[in-house]
Amino acid sequence: MKENKYDNPSFFDQYEKMLRSQLGLEGAGEWHALKNMLPDFKGKKVLDLGCGFGWHCRYAIENGAISVVGIDLSEKMLARAKEINDLEGILYERMALEDVDFPAEQFDIILSSLTLHYVESFSKITQNVYQWLTAGGSFVFSVEHPVFTAEGSQDWNYDNNGEKTAWPVDKYFIEGKRNTTFLGENVIKYHRTLTSYLNTLLKQGFKIKEIIEPEPSAEMLKEIPEMKEELRRPMMLLISAEK
Repeated sequence: MKENKYDNPSFFDQYEKMLRSQLGLEGAGEWHALKNMLPDFKGKKVLDLGCGFGWHCRYAIENGAISVVGIDLSEKMLARAKEINDLEGILYERMALEDVDFPAEQFDIILSSLTLHYVESFSKITQNVYQWLTAGGSFVFSVEHPVFTAEGSQDWNYDNNGEKTAWPVDKYFIEGKRNTTFLGENVIKYHRTLTSYLNTLLKQGFKIKEIIEPEPSAEMLKEIPEMKEELRRPMMLLISAEK
């Protein structure tokens, strides 16, 4: 996680062009599913691990949260968050997730969007989150799906005509570091099985409330033709758990 590609100007420039960067939550393919998993924010203290441009922080405040702390390692990410999502009640802090430390029972809700597959130890993060949450608190997060991360290249198999034939799944049970390419840069991610994600939460003491492998919404399928490819394999995994 301490690898910080997002402060690389060329990488950040490419990230800014993504739909989820330009349109916020409505530009994120999983948002239609994720928003229905979120708990009531009214009167709650919220922590966002890997807050990026701060879209989830804004959503929490606009839906009644009394305070939100957004953590991210990227200076450029946080600068943009403060520019476009600097609402009263939001505090942005620059820090690697591995270095974050809060008192016990500090937050009612902890969120993380497409960040935890960059962290080497999911067990340690889960342990910390459990300690930071109040009793009955919610942990809702998204990661790249284990089917998506397993083989490592994160690209399709192609035929001689350049047509996509299948998504490769290999080394599924060999967990750990994967070197892949994202936005033209080599990026390190960490593959875990579905079993590892779920059992780590359960062993820590969490109650798993909901699991979703999101498909593109009907609206996105209609408006963005290439989204039909997302019906061929899962790209993301959404999990809601309770302390």
